[in-house]
Amino acid sequence: MTKLITSLTHGRRDVTSGERRFAKRLETLLEDDYLCWYDVPIGPKRHHPDFLILHPSRGLLILEVKDWKLETLRSLDKVSADLHLDGAIKRVDNPLEQARQYAMNVVKQLEKDPQLCDAGGNYQGKLCFPYGYGVVLTNITRKQLDGALPEEEQDLVLPGRHVICKDEMTESVDAMHFQERLWGMFHYDFKRRLTLPQIERIRWHLFPEIRIGDRQTTLFSDFAEKGVAIAEPETIPELVQVLDLEQEKLARNLGSGHRVIHGVAGSGKTLILGYRCAHLAEIVRKPILVLCFNISLAARLRSFILGRGLEGRVHIHHFHEWCGEQIRTYHVQVPESGGELFERKVDAVIQGVDAGHIPRAQYGAIMIDEGHDFEPGWLKIVTQMIDPDTDSLLMLYDDAQSIYRKKGDLDFSLSSVGIKAIGRSTILRVNYRNSREIIEFAYRFASQSMAPKTADDDHIPMVQPETAGISGPSPAFRQFACLGDEIAYATKCIKTWHERGDFPGDIAVICLNTDHGKRIAHQLLALGIPHLLMATRTGKRAYDPRKPQVNILTVQSSKGLEFRSVIFIGLGQIDASQTQTSQNMKLIYVGMTRAKERLMITASGRNEFTERLAACLT
Repeated sequence: MTKLITSLTHGRRDVTSGERRFAKRLETLLEDDYLCWYDVPIGPKRHHPDFLILHPSRGLLILEVKDWKLETLRSLDKVSADLHLDGAIKRVDNPLEQARQYAMNVVKQLEKDPQLCDAGGNYQGKLCFPYGYGVVLTNITRKQLDGALPEEEQDLVLPGRHVICKDEMTESVDAMHFQERLWGMFHYDFKRRLTLPQIERIRWHLFPEIRIGDRQTTLFSDFAEKGVAIAEPETIPELVQVLDLEQEKLARNLGSGHRVIHGVAGSGKTLILGYRCAHLAEIVRKPILVLCFNISLAARLRSFILGRGLEGRVHIHHFHEWCGEQIRTYHVQVPESGGELFERKVDAVIQGVDAGHIPRAQYGAIMIDEGHDFEPGWLKIVTQMIDPDTDSLLMLYDDAQSIYRKKGDLDFSLSSVGIKAIGRSTILRVNYRNSREIIEFAYRFASQSMAPKTADDDHIPMVQPETAGISGPSPAFRQFACLGDEIAYATKCIKTWHERGDFPGDIAVICLNTDHGKRIAHQLLALGIPHLLMATRTGKRAYDPRKPQVNILTVQSSKGLEFRSVIFIGLGQIDASQTQTSQNMKLIYVGMTRAKERLMITASGRNEFTERLAACLT
């Protein structure tokens, strides 16, 4: 049984009864290795076929669905059809020709990619898999169709092999007969199977909005409504990255209202946030607000959004920065006493909203990353900023990364702060960021402090991560006599990687102490290795993953970021008191899971954490 990647519930146009019936037949009569999309724009020209079906062995099929009735069809030729509707004759495209044109455009696009074409022989440069196109007539039977058009005329304008009729898509139809009708629309059967990388390349070409790391792509498919094509990269990457099918399915079908996504570290929550921003930016009138806790993550999100051409419509701030902007914009007085300055600013915003000095409903949609680090009072004020006409909120949450809250999980209900998430929560369990070796090591280390637990729909459960199966070198742990030796070793590793040509922006040194970071920075400066010390507010705001500089940062600043190679230093200096054990476990877990491929941990001295690290490696 297959499942549509796009739900008919969330289409951008009215769904006909025939389309609903045909979608049901696809879901019940096709096996689970079929991929099916409904009404999704494809390719750079953003054409909108009704259904697109992809099968590893069969190939690619594009279908147009028509709810025409025989009595309304006045004439039909190879190019157009005349329908009698509402007392008048309406000329429309022949749906088979429409589907054929869509298919030809797809073929033209895919044939630009050598990895999707035959490399030699008579078919060199042609697609290495079949393609087809056809029409579904949901209200006309095969007998009616054959009786309406002479055989020779039907072969010219609507060949029977390219058509599925009403009586061939009933609930009682045999699955094998239904599939034979579909694949009868192909001229060839290549007797070979598409690989997973090839399927991902096909998705990369057809759906630019799901690409990862493609800066030339302008999201989202709503541009198609305005006739705007999507700019294609000048060269096709050797390796392409796209949202996986579960991520794509979730992103396309989020729907309206309040939504909560609880995902493990590296599950693609931020990618879905970006996809959602791009989608809503073309729908809502007011700007979109993206909030997070960390300054450095806000900088990364700005880079992420900038690469998608959305900076004018999407405002990105860490929470306290946003409070400061509200205070300046609406001239709100900050109390002179009552805690730290950042606490007083938050209180000033809350009081300003309550008093009517700061307006509510400023934003068409709000996205909250790092929701696990937000206090209830913050969430309560943020939910009041959503325009009730759109009432669109997305909160991303990972309890395992809650390193700022005193308690490890939410001690309040989401409904109590205005988030209507009951029945609207989604859990992402698969980690795509880290190698299998890194995520298993990190979870093994911190498992006592991260035991999965159940919860109701309003409280979000902690989730044990599942690995995506990407493999790499095992994490390494080195113990030294003193911190100076740790720093010397870390510097030597960075120098080696730099000299062999590793991109500096893919390297991070994570510290538990700002002074440690300054000492590393001093060593790199002496070696002439470009670096960014993210120990100050200015340094955190300057973070840009595209810049060729080694990043030196604290664990707290690393949340939400990722790097190919991570050196995590200073674990021997952690406070090992019982009251801090659980929180420190999470700190170390967060630091470890910033590494995608290579993780090096160092310590001088011994404590509970170094003993556990050593044990995890045996």
